[in-house]
Amino acid sequence: MRQLIRGRTLSFHADPALSEDAFTYHENGAVLVEDGKIVATGDYADLRADGLPEIDHRPNLILPGFIDPHLHFPQVQVIASWGAQLLDWLNTYTFPSEAQFSDEGHATRMADAFLKLLLSHGTTSAVAFCSSHPQSVEALFQASEARNMAMIAGKVMMDRNAPEAVLDTPQRGYDDSKRLLEKWHGRGRQRYAITPRFAITSTPEQMEATGTLVREHPDCHIQTHLSENLAEIEFTLSLYPKARDYLNIYESYGLLGPKILLGHSIHLREREIARMAETGSRAIFCPTSNLFLGSGLFDEAGLRAAGITSGIATDIGGGSSYSMLQTLNEGYKILQLRGQKLHPFAAFHWATRGNAVALGMEDRIGTLTPGTDADLVILDSRATPAMALRMEKAQTLAEELFVLQIMGDDRSVAQTYVAGRPML
Repeated sequence: MRQLIRGRTLSFHADPALSEDAFTYHENGAVLVEDGKIVATGDYADLRADGLPEIDHRPNLILPGFIDPHLHFPQVQVIASWGAQLLDWLNTYTFPSEAQFSDEGHATRMADAFLKLLLSHGTTSAVAFCSSHPQSVEALFQASEARNMAMIAGKVMMDRNAPEAVLDTPQRGYDDSKRLLEKWHGRGRQRYAITPRFAITSTPEQMEATGTLVREHPDCHIQTHLSENLAEIEFTLSLYPKARDYLNIYESYGLLGPKILLGHSIHLREREIARMAETGSRAIFCPTSNLFLGSGLFDEAGLRAAGITSGIATDIGGGSSYSMLQTLNEGYKILQLRGQKLHPFAAFHWATRGNAVALGMEDRIGTLTPGTDADLVILDSRATPAMALRMEKAQTLAEELFVLQIMGDDRSVAQTYVAGRPML
């Protein structure tokens, strides 16, 4: 089906921090969509045609759908659990909740609820940790495939330092991951992420198995955690006493490179920063969970200066909101505490094309460029009375984006499109 989606269009083609000419904005714009792809983006007058179906979203903004590069599918019922830092929080809340995902019916129900929440907040693509149970991966990919979402996900591999109900073994972790990968990776818009939870919950034997998977399937992403919390770092290094530092554990098993997504990356040593830059490894900023769990303040400017590409993510359920808008809000505040600035153009680039660049997928998602997938979010900057009142004084696009960034949430999402189909 060919149709025209009309509104004010905004799409980035470069990083605003590096280029003054980083985006294209059309006040009276439209996106021409056919068979799930963007055919053209431009002025409405240039794209309209007699008999062409139109959906009019004026005066709202049309942006590429948000991309969330780090969150935990089995933690949908863990979000907003009170009173602990990382390791206590995992043992008290997360692991018991994840144990329930051995039940196929529970996993299926949660997958449906999880994706509905993402879409209602304008997120069209995500990189998700599942539980250690293959059922959880099957449920998430089936639900994502039914919606034709671009999903990257994987079974958590973990064989120690957690309850028996969420553990696998090095061999089972490898076998389950291999089977799931061969079934789902590259099937439609689904992609597999090789997923060692973090070094604390994987023995050296399991890390060896992870490295084998990575060598066998170099086109797969890898997702894990790095240097989120000081107690975590201390415990990790006690388990791997020969490691030079936390990153060196992953390095020694051949995991570093542009495909690895290192969640948090807060308390990094100079050697780790240099090695991440040399290998092209990605850092993922998770502002709401970093604040909620009291983990620390991400150094965006420092990592950028070192040449490291960063993504920004919700980290549900340590993260406290499914909204990428609220994630940008808290990211702004963390960088303020760091003496750094997050301009609204940089923020919206980060949540769209920037995250696509971090995933190496900017040729498919994250922009309104012809030939990419027609994943869109329609944003209403006057969605609440308080926002409407504030918008009476907004005079520029940057001001409007900042209102959305600071005051917006799911109420600002007027519609979400996945491959050209409205989902709300």
